[in-house]
This record gives sequence, C-alpha cells and structure tokens, in this order.
Amino acid sequence: MTNAAPETAAARTTEDRVARLLTEVFAPWVIVVLLPLAVAWRATAAVGPALGWGLLVAVTSSVLPMGVIVWGARTGRWDSHHVRDRAGRFVPFVALLVMSLVGLGLLVLLHAPWLLVALDIAMIVSLLVTGGITVWWKVSMHSAVAAGAVVVLAVLFHPVCWALLLVVAAISWSRVRLQDHTAAQVVVGAVVGAVVGGGVFAALV
Repeated sequence: MTNAAPETAAARTTEDRVARLLTEVFAPWVIVVLLPLAVAWRATAAVGPALGWGLLVAVTSSVLPMGVIVWGARTGRWDSHHVRDRAGRFVPFVALLVMSLVGLGLLVLLHAPWLLVALDIAMIVSLLVTGGITVWWKVSMHSAVAAGAVVVLAVLFHPVCWALLLVVAAISWSRVRLQDHTAAQVVVGAVVGAVVGGGVFAALV
C-alpha cells in the first residue's frame, strides 16, 4: 500500500509527458509545414519544385501565422502558443486566414500545381468552419488539422494512410489528458477536419 501512491503519481507524470510530447510534435503548425511538402512532392515528383511550392504554402499557412501567435504569447496577449483560451483565438484566426488567402493568391498567380491550390482551398474552408465553431465553442484545432491531413494523404498516396487515424486518436487523447479540451471537443474537431478539410480536398482533386 505504501508504494501505490508513488507508482500512481509516476504513471501520471509519464502520461503527462507523453501527452505533452504528442501535443507539441503534432501541433497544427508542424503538420501544416509538412503536409504541403508531401502534396507538392506528389504534384511535381521533383525536389526543387516540391520544396518551392510546399514551402510557399507552409510559410503563408503556418510559419508566419505561428510567428504572430508566438509573438502574442510572449507579449501576454494570449495564454500560450496553443491559445488555450477560446476568447483569445480571434486574432490568430484572422491572421491565419489573411496570410492563407495571400498564399492562395500567390499560388494562383504563379500557376502552381492544382493539388497545392486544392490543398490551400481545403485548409482555408476548414479554417472558416472551425473558426465559426470557435466563436461559441472551443473545438480542437489539433484534432481537426491532423484528421484533415490523414484524409489528404490517403487520397493522394495509398489507403494504408488511413492507419494514421491512430495517430489522430493519440493526439486527441493528449489534448484531453492535458485538460486543454474535452472529449467532445476533440471528436468534433476530428470530424470537422476529416469531413470539411479532407472532404473539400477530395472533391477538388
């Protein structure tokens, strides 16, 4: 009996560390850096063009918006780079939307491969839907982005990519474990990401 409490505490600490790792490694901004590169490779099958087009989407849809979020977190405008407080998500959403639209405009003007244009459109539509939900309810962006990415990969590469839904489940667990979201919020996030983000992409390609 005397060892039960320490063992339980250690298990909880380990679970918290795993949850934190999953939350950071599979953060939306990380996925939105890597996914365009994968899509660009599928569209071009050449290293140079894949890097060029992929980084254009990654910078405008992830790197620059994340810069705004980090700046806001460091200056105390919102609670952290994950913006846990629903009320604090408005400015980051607007910044992300504006920069993503700029990126989409550049893709069109520069005659980017259609797969990249379709991906950007799908991400923007998903952002609008999740942003609309966030006005009154804190939906999980981690789950939404991860689930949408799985659909995109499954559509473009191979059905085996559906197995990555296990990763989505792990990410969702981490958000609940860290008490940043409820189970309902991660489930709705995953469904919205898959159906809206992934669905729009699948319909366009």
